Amino acid sequence: MPDPAAPPRVIPIADAGSGRRKLRSALKGRVPEPQALAEVRALLGVDPRRRDLLIEYLHRIQDRYGAISAAHVVALAAEMKLAMTEVYEVATFYHHFDVVKEGDALPPKVTVRVCDSLSCELAGAGDLLARLPAILGPDVRVLPVPCVGRCHAAPVAVVGQNPVDAASTAAVAAAVNADAVRPVVAPYLGCADYRAAGGYATAQACVDGGRDLEAVLKAMEDSGLRGLGGAGFPAGRKWRIVRAEPAPRLLAVNIDEGEPGTFKDRHYLERDPHRFLEGMLIAAWAADVAEIYVYLRDEYAGCRDILAREIAALQADPPFPLPAIHLRRGAGAYICGEESAMIESIEGKRGMPRLRPPYVAQAGLFGRPTLEHNMETLFWVRDILERGAGWFAGHGRRGRHGLRSFSVSGRVRQPGVHVAPAGITVRELIDEHCGGMLPGHELYAYLPGGASGGILPASMGDIPLDFDTLNAHGCFIGSAAVIILSQHDRARDAAANVMRFFADESCGQCTPCRVGTAKAAQLLAAPRWDQPLLEELAQVMGDASICGLGQAAPNPIRCVIRYFPHEIA
Repeated sequence: MPDPAAPPRVIPIADAGSGRRKLRSALKGRVPEPQALAEVRALLGVDPRRRDLLIEYLHRIQDRYGAISAAHVVALAAEMKLAMTEVYEVATFYHHFDVVKEGDALPPKVTVRVCDSLSCELAGAGDLLARLPAILGPDVRVLPVPCVGRCHAAPVAVVGQNPVDAASTAAVAAAVNADAVRPVVAPYLGCADYRAAGGYATAQACVDGGRDLEAVLKAMEDSGLRGLGGAGFPAGRKWRIVRAEPAPRLLAVNIDEGEPGTFKDRHYLERDPHRFLEGMLIAAWAADVAEIYVYLRDEYAGCRDILAREIAALQADPPFPLPAIHLRRGAGAYICGEESAMIESIEGKRGMPRLRPPYVAQAGLFGRPTLEHNMETLFWVRDILERGAGWFAGHGRRGRHGLRSFSVSGRVRQPGVHVAPAGITVRELIDEHCGGMLPGHELYAYLPGGASGGILPASMGDIPLDFDTLNAHGCFIGSAAVIILSQHDRARDAAANVMRFFADESCGQCTPCRVGTAKAAQLLAAPRWDQPLLEELAQVMGDASICGLGQAAPNPIRCVIRYFPHEIA
């Protein structure tokens, strides 16, 4: 790379009058400032300047300086031999990067993010957002943000990267004054204790030949385990499909659970991370993958500390030869929960979904066949292989099979992650696992699958909660994020909340979603809903959007029109 301190290049240009060429001094592109370049080089150290590491390097700048200045954008582009537009478009795509234009002031040292998604809104996030700026003063920035994955403890604020559960103004102010900007990691089952209790024995048996590959694949298929990130594709069949593709193959693990109401992956990672890691390594062996990429949402700073520490411990004393494991950090983009958008993000790009075909199993990460899995799917693998397919499949009600981890929030006594049989109803889930409704509250409505899964009335509280059973009612279970509403709430307000979320989180790639979500959010704010226009808008979004965000966003609208007409007349 040319020395940034060197004089400008002399570039020949055409003389408009004579056709002859003459010389003038001009800068080709923008020369990085020496200080900014030195700062970027110090942060990157000896690490490779590969394009797929762009987001990781943007995080280093953001973490070190609290923002990403224009000078740092120029310097990073020069250091990585990328166009400035490539760096800028990525940096400005993600919510958690503060890109500061020339002449603008840097953001305050401390940022407090208050979740305003549905569960937190029900718990008083709006009041918290209104009161905090005056209490914290001008030196602290207060921002409303989408779901941070702690819905059981609503309302939630995040001071820096430190979550404050059941947040009050006093609790948030105390965290700010204590400079508590990093999360405190609670005790969990670490590598040594996990292995002492028999951990990794099953994975080692697979690698060493003690378990037959075909028997493992058949056990996974017989168990009925399906993808628990929301898509529900049979896990064992997915392993076969990817293994049949040409090598090298890759594994991408999706822990970007940004669906409002969902927090099951974080729950397991904070308690038993190696059970997930062992399932991940078994899947990698079964599909014969060369490298593993774990994509973790940026809101989970505590989980990132745990995974970084435990992966390093596993690599330092491996029970068997390990494939390369890369831990990648998201940057605040709900769309990256979509598998191809996640892959784009891992590659250091904006998280925009790809058109299909080809499918991820054929041409995914870096163009290679890729096995993509949700974290919870892999969490169950060890138990299935050790206890048998019949153990997992034997759970279930009403003809359904398996176990589900329900993230329950809203108007119940005991919100949290509750493991229950597939096919359980919402009434049973509330009564048997959540301690019933809160005092003074009665079941009025519920969201069976987070923001995009639709809204059903209490009169339909006996429908089995599982894949496929809700489709006929305009809903789906997705990642099993169940949000409970009572007679003190309105379904139309819930629909308006989630539509604002979709409008904010649309990646903007396709017009039906980009324009449709924003227009729908405006229409839902009206006292009387324009039902014909909303239905026409929902039809276009569902039919023409590239990915599931735009396709599923109309579900809450249609459900309110269908099941709660008295609220919108």
